Amino acid sequence: MKPTYIKSCIVVLGLLLLGAVFFEEDISIAVNGNVSGERRIPIYCVDTDERKVALSFDAAWGNEDTKEILNILEKENVKVTFFMTGGWVKSFPDDVKAIAAAGHDLGNHSENHKQMSQISRDECVDEIMKVHDRVKELTGREMTLFRPPYGDYNNTLMSALDECGYYCIQWDVDSLDWKDYGVQSIIDTVVNHKHLGNGSIILCHNGAKFTAQALENMIKSLKAEGYEIVPISELIHKGEYHTNHEGRQIAD
Repeated sequence: MKPTYIKSCIVVLGLLLLGAVFFEEDISIAVNGNVSGERRIPIYCVDTDERKVALSFDAAWGNEDTKEILNILEKENVKVTFFMTGGWVKSFPDDVKAIAAAGHDLGNHSENHKQMSQISRDECVDEIMKVHDRVKELTGREMTLFRPPYGDYNNTLMSALDECGYYCIQWDVDSLDWKDYGVQSIIDTVVNHKHLGNGSIILCHNGAKFTAQALENMIKSLKAEGYEIVPISELIHKGEYHTNHEGRQIAD
């Protein structure tokens, strides 16, 4: 190998390392979500020895199937988490009250379904608290679970959530119900998902075309696999914790 080539490689490596110093926040992955200067990771799933999973529904559009979904959940004696936008809450206040009365988690999905990484800290707080206050006025309940629209987040959002008293919740099992592939596709996607396991958080949408039709058999299939379905508030660790590189919440 020629000396000039080696020198060139050393120069390039030096520049890359220098760049890594200046752009550390963009390339680092936090093992502990509370480590200053590192990119913080939301909760995608939970470290637990118990065979429990959480089922969640994003409510940002549509409402034709909410009553049917609630009826199926009651029939199967399952509690879940609904993440609601401010617009959905404003349009369907009676359904928000029905979800709360049925004992399900009320989750925050932002006021306007914006890309949260593209707005300022103050705007993040505004997006969080507008829907928070509206839900509290309707139900008397304080929300503590936030799911960022599109799964889009950054440290600015995470800091705003700290200020507002929220956990940032993602998912590790996507039902893909929003793709409208059909009833059996939703069931198979969830039950056979490579990430499904103890502590998984499953993503569904109350406004997707086939979700209500798939829900009962999905629940029965998960139960047949030995899983207990619980709301996210009962799955996550409430004390000191950190998230690892895959977003698994681990109690400290």
